Amino acid sequence: MKRFTLSHVLFATALSVLAMSPALARQGTKMDPNAKTMTIEGLVRDLACPVQNPAGTATNFSLKCTLDCVRHGSPIIILTKDGFIYFPISADMPDSSQREKMMPFVGKYVQATGAVFDRKGTRAIAITQIKELKNVHLDISEE
Repeated sequence: MKRFTLSHVLFATALSVLAMSPALARQGTKMDPNAKTMTIEGLVRDLACPVQNPAGTATNFSLKCTLDCVRHGSPIIILTKDGFIYFPISADMPDSSQREKMMPFVGKYVQATGAVFDRKGTRAIAITQIKELKNVHLDISEE
């Protein structure tokens, strides 16, 4: 019976890793080079309310409900005037949370620029620049 030494096992492991490296490198570790940079405008808010209540729009919403939902962990999105929902994502893989960066904008109408992704109707934006648009009139209820 042939015995494998530790050096044989280490050599086989190293060889396996080297053989798999090219395949792993292609597994989405970089942003799609064909992603289009766009500028979108919309309300930064929670996901739950506009999905469950179509009356909530990008300019007519309950600030209290939005803040309560976000504080309880609802995902933060940007809702455009035409009803599209964009999820803020990082430009890095693995993805990192954008929650801390988005929190100061919750309940505000913004202009955001970044690489935009659309996959079967789900939209995301890797924001490189964001600013509040103070000249947009918002109908905010306190309910």
